[in-house]
Amino acid sequence: MINNKYIKKYLFGILHILSTKNDTIIHVTDITGSETISRISSGIVATNGKDKKSNYCAMLATQKVSNVCKVLGINALHIKIRARGGNASHLISTGAHTVVTTLVRLGFKIGRIEDTTPTPTNGTRRKEFEFCIFMKKKKNNSLII
Repeated sequence: MINNKYIKKYLFGILHILSTKNDTIIHVTDITGSETISRISSGIVATNGKDKKSNYCAMLATQKVSNVCKVLGINALHIKIRARGGNASHLISTGAHTVVTTLVRLGFKIGRIEDTTPTPTNGTRRKEFEFCIFMKKKKNNSLII
């Protein structure tokens, strides 16, 4: 016979992480995804504008979100990580990794980790950057610096 005091019940929520190169936005919803429980970005916690992209501010934002979740009784999370995507960068910044490790250290159980970065299906062209700004071309195709 199984003793009921050893069985732990989990109340799940969905954690959406938007990870760009300059900011990390953390958004917690209920399991249906329709009601927002908490939403914060690392820019709100940052003291300077240049600190928005740091791992430390992402960790502080995660702690604020976890306090709200623990008050409401949420102790397990499904995670959806999203980078900029589309024609922009598909790389997930280090702030998103910091958010996940902080949640595990704070005692949350992780259900699923999913990457929801949008990929283009032959959409508009990517912006091309000119790397020859300071170079001028001569008529015989030799470069002058």
